Amino acid sequence: MALAKQGDKVTINFTGKLADGSIIDTTYPDTEGHDCVDDECGHEYGPFGLILGAEEFYVPIEEALIGMIPGEKKTLTITPDAAFGEYDPENVFSVPRSDFPEDIDPIVGMGLEVSGEEDEEYMVTVVEVSDETISLDTNHPLAGEELTYEFELVEIL
Repeated sequence: MALAKQGDKVTINFTGKLADGSIIDTTYPDTEGHDCVDDECGHEYGPFGLILGAEEFYVPIEEALIGMIPGEKKTLTITPDAAFGEYDPENVFSVPRSDFPEDIDPIVGMGLEVSGEEDEEYMVTVVEVSDETISLDTNHPLAGEELTYEFELVEIL
């Protein structure tokens, strides 16, 4: 039976969890504890295709797939530096409420797309709202989190 190698196009199934066991992503449509519907997850359910070594998924998982055979399963914990980075408190800043568009009523936890000084766009999360200021966090929502992925090599194409 063929072993997966660098450059192979493969399909995998997976379930990703946080340290508390909550599911953040899966290719399985009926995973208990996962409330996401297809368009909220950013992909459709069913095996996920990628090219090994092309960094289309988490690099540690791509590396772990090398040498696997179809049907083989593994579990791997991915550190923050190999996922979304460490949480950086310096990525939280406040803006005067008067600078906020009047048609947006910010609430804690709301995600927004904002433009920077050079018109670059990035995502922020509202983390605090007061009468005078709104605090925004540019860290990825999963920054600082260890992710555990259970995955199976489905097919080498």
